[in-house]
Amino acid sequence: MSGVRVAVIGLGAMGLPMAAHLAGEFPVTAFDVDAERRADAVSRGAAEATTPAGAAADADVVLLAVRDQQQVEAALFGPDGVASSLRPGAVVVLTSTVGPQAARDTAARLPDHRLVDAPVSGGPTRAGCGDLLVVVGADAEALAVAGPVLDRLASTCTVVGPNPGDGQALKAINQLLAGVHIAAAAEAVALARGIGLDPAAVVAALGKGAASSFVLSDRGPRMVEAYADGAEVRSRLDIFVKDMGIVSELARESRVPTPLASAAHQLYLLGEQAGLGAADDSAVVTVLSPKGR
Repeated sequence: MSGVRVAVIGLGAMGLPMAAHLAGEFPVTAFDVDAERRADAVSRGAAEATTPAGAAADADVVLLAVRDQQQVEAALFGPDGVASSLRPGAVVVLTSTVGPQAARDTAARLPDHRLVDAPVSGGPTRAGCGDLLVVVGADAEALAVAGPVLDRLASTCTVVGPNPGDGQALKAINQLLAGVHIAAAAEAVALARGIGLDPAAVVAALGKGAASSFVLSDRGPRMVEAYADGAEVRSRLDIFVKDMGIVSELARESRVPTPLASAAHQLYLLGEQAGLGAADDSAVVTVLSPKGR
């Protein structure tokens, strides 16, 4: 086992499988506000901490796997936050999608410690087996510390640039495409259902032709489940409300029109307004074609 000591802060859909996979290679201490999630992490090989500061106290690499910038702020700078106990030379790896400016602002508040901007993509299953896409903004010194942890998590790790915010910029482009693809798949499945076709048969057939895609193969079956008892939550719908909002803000700042991303963002907002924020993002299909119709 490597001597690099890792703290994982946040044990949600991505944090828990990442913590479990890292625990196979590194000493890992994990924290989450939910005691059951902490217990789950312990059952998968991690040690437990009851505060972010406690998790980070002996860590060389502190990995943040929280939902949004508000949770980043709380985990780092709140009472018993990570920043109060970071060791000299430790690095903070930000895996959450928060946008370039938020990453830069966070780095500026950690003057004595290095922030590795490393948003991840791939979903919980791939997180649990080290098959994530990671896009990184960090200098060479910080990468030297965080590198073994990123290598454990990623099948593809792309260094975008030397500064926090660089990774977030590319992750926003990834989320633009993913968000539009999910919305387009939802329209196709909803229309198929609306004209009397079996959505499951349609998804299976489309997956063998030119319309196939990773998103269709991954979300299509879950959209079929959404019409029944609902799909297992692998990626919450409100994550795309947040992420498409980041895309819209970047587009506004750069004066680049993104009409498809804007339309997809509106669909996710409608889903959130319909009470689906905590549901799997595949549930957005029911906004276009409600279950009972």
